[in-house]
Amino acid sequence: MWSPDRRTALSGLLALAGCGLTPVYGPNGAGRRLFGKVRPRDPRTYQDFAFNRRLAERLGGEGADYDLDYRINVGVVPQAITTDEVTNRYSLNGTADFVLTDRAGRVLAQGRVSNFTSYSTTGTTIATLSAEGDARSRLAEMLADQVVTRLLAASAQLPG
Repeated sequence: MWSPDRRTALSGLLALAGCGLTPVYGPNGAGRRLFGKVRPRDPRTYQDFAFNRRLAERLGGEGADYDLDYRINVGVVPQAITTDEVTNRYSLNGTADFVLTDRAGRVLAQGRVSNFTSYSTTGTTIATLSAEGDARSRLAEMLADQVVTRLLAASAQLPG
């Protein structure tokens, strides 16, 4: 016997199938236009390396069809300050401005993404430096994930 919940779910799936939505990584998905075809700019900082590594994980190796230029900006903000004016936690607020161009230099997609992470300073100096480096790497990966999401959303409009 069909319950109302099953009927609703089944009719919802049929409606989605009828509207032409396809998975971005599916056989006819728009994500195939980007996979293995995007070359990010050469890294200049540790964060750039983490950003490029994450792009490669999500979009495949460096390609030759599209160039991705980006600029990462990070602001450091004290978060937890004791009554003795000692900061125990910092927040890293980051933005990434990006531009995807074809080989002719035409802009195909561009935008800005932002995210944040934080780290604690309550351990030793080495532990604090390690925590900061890990937080910067996490932030770069989160920004890269957001850039990939934006690029995949725009990939349906890219030249075939």
